[in-house]
Amino acid sequence: MRRGLRFVPLALLLAVVLELAVFVGVGRALGFGAAVLLVFAASLLGLVLLRREGMRAWRGFRAAAAAGQPPGGQVTDGLVGLAGTLLLAAPGLVSGLVGLLLLVPPVRRLARAGVRRATERRVSSMVAGDLFGPRTVRVRQGAPQPAPQPEQPEQPVVVDGGRAIEGEIVEPGRH
Repeated sequence: MRRGLRFVPLALLLAVVLELAVFVGVGRALGFGAAVLLVFAASLLGLVLLRREGMRAWRGFRAAAAAGQPPGGQVTDGLVGLAGTLLLAAPGLVSGLVGLLLLVPPVRRLARAGVRRATERRVSSMVAGDLFGPRTVRVRQGAPQPAPQPEQPEQPVVVDGGRAIEGEIVEPGRH
């Protein structure tokens, strides 16, 4: 089992507790009916947007494939959009807020970049190149760095003019 997967049940439990706490807080501030209406409205909005985001992701993927371009950008954008709409569709105020944030373009770009970095770390360079295209590398210009010097092999220490000395190695405690 992977190290991170053992924390999934704890994370889900904490998410449920957080959702309940926020729902109770909003219920006390606005009233129980208003809190239920907010959860229902967010879920309905998520379901409506789910179809739109799914179709948008599929069209982007097909357009990239038809143009012979790497589809990774469209795939990650579609995944972030679908994750946002699924979180919005799930009943809960916190998940709805996170889902709504994932649909806002600046946040979506950040999430897309994070998904891309995570994917590039987990797959081989060849697969990442096929998925996202060639990587771009930033090169900083500054003071030139000295070229590394090849290591010189150490010369053995010559004792007693290089004559062989016969002896026996005795480990301490063993005679």
